[in-house]
Amino acid sequence: METIVKIQQVEKGFGNELIVKGINLDVKRGEFLTMLGPSGCGKTTTLRMIAGFEEPDSGEIWIDGKPVSGIPPYKRDVNTVFQSYALFPHMTINENIAYGLKMKGVPKTEQVARVKEALRLVQLESFGDRKPRQLSGGQQQRVAVARALVNNPKVLLLDEPLGALDLKLRKQMQIELKHLQQKLEITFIYVTHDQEEALTISDRIAVMNKGVIEQVAAPKEIYENPSTKFVADFIGDTNLFEIKVSPNGDDSVLELLGTKVGGKIRDRKLLTERTYLSIRPERVRVLNQGEDAPYYLSGTVEELIYVGSFIRTVVTLPQGQKMVAMMQSNGDQPCQPGDRVRVTWKEEDGVVIGQ
Repeated sequence: METIVKIQQVEKGFGNELIVKGINLDVKRGEFLTMLGPSGCGKTTTLRMIAGFEEPDSGEIWIDGKPVSGIPPYKRDVNTVFQSYALFPHMTINENIAYGLKMKGVPKTEQVARVKEALRLVQLESFGDRKPRQLSGGQQQRVAVARALVNNPKVLLLDEPLGALDLKLRKQMQIELKHLQQKLEITFIYVTHDQEEALTISDRIAVMNKGVIEQVAAPKEIYENPSTKFVADFIGDTNLFEIKVSPNGDDSVLELLGTKVGGKIRDRKLLTERTYLSIRPERVRVLNQGEDAPYYLSGTVEELIYVGSFIRTVVTLPQGQKMVAMMQSNGDQPCQPGDRVRVTWKEEDGVVIGQ
């Protein structure tokens, strides 16, 4: 797939602090790519450099094959949707959406047609004559998207655009944005710190941490095969343990708390002096009485937390570490707090990663 945004060795600092540290990223034409990470990791700064609101200290950014250093935001084939909708309160919705076209000198008849089409895309055809205060938060966010789309950008940049919405509306808008992107086949670059949101809407996710991109992959790959300790810990819930890896011919022996256990080594190049095993809670099994397994760890049930269709079972291991298992809730409760139990997992569900 053709690259539409290319970031090569880009760095950006403010004062004495380097915020973005030599990152490289290729964004494909027509894909929904999400930049995910905690506050202060550099994701919004990267988005602002693509938009032209900030200039890199070093490195280069290309949009549609052209370097954009020194080119102002209004001359780039991108538009940005911010968390704050920034709608003009004294203008109607039609006037808000048409504002950019008016500034560009687009003929009035074309403005009307393009505004009408933009409102149709966000399903607000009958709201054009209203003022922003007469719309809900979700409707105002749709207007902000329509105002960006009306300029026919090659890339739409979205900086935590759903952060001000309540949970139910945010989930609804996630699906609407994904469907809109698929329909228009426009490249979306989306910034969020919400892991679930990123997994829901993205074709690929770029996970950032302390100014660097730690992994870029499809949501399923990010979740099931994290490449670093940070990615494993940041994306969803996981059981993360430091382990010992010993060579055994062409294979390796994994040892956790003195027990040989199973796990897959994603990439041997990632193995460092400190090596970790990541197992998602839903992949951990609590063995029934008398049931056997190739390997297991013994521990004591600390607590059971009912979370709908699952019971979150926390097991304390011999050296005090906690192992969490998400057990299906089917009316039975096979164990109680204080019970001695054994926990295991399939070899392919344990992912061996480096620092």
